[in-house]
Amino acid sequence: MSERSDRSDKWADTGRDEVDEQQVKSLSPEEARAWRERHPAISPWRVVRVQVLVGLTFAVVAVAFARESNVFWSALYGAGVVVIPGAVMARGLTSRLSTGAPGSGAVGFMVWELVKLLVSVAMLVLAPKLLPHLSWPALLVAMVVCLKTYWVALLWRGR
Repeated sequence: MSERSDRSDKWADTGRDEVDEQQVKSLSPEEARAWRERHPAISPWRVVRVQVLVGLTFAVVAVAFARESNVFWSALYGAGVVVIPGAVMARGLTSRLSTGAPGSGAVGFMVWELVKLLVSVAMLVLAPKLLPHLSWPALLVAMVVCLKTYWVALLWRGR
């Protein structure tokens, strides 16, 4: 039994030492402003705009290679499966309700992420009904290309 209490004492001591060593320093308003200038926030609308451009470009390139109009529409629809739900989420996250208290922002993010997922799934289910000559490879590749656009938008953050 004493061995168990020794272990718990070691854990308790470690926690206190680390807290003492790492003093939390509050930033002054000037320091906070300077930090925000060095680390600008990225707008979700910027990501959506880049996804629209990438989706359109991919659809044009896909039809140039395949020479079939159904490939163009399938690729465009695949881009839409990413862009439209992303735009819905961006709208929800930038609304007055989601930008209030910090707790409501976190909950709002989870709610809008769920809405985005449901809209994406609904669009995928409707794809065969809306596009009679659907090209699944074009649709899926366009989706992946548009989804990977997040990284490009993050790389452009400081520019």
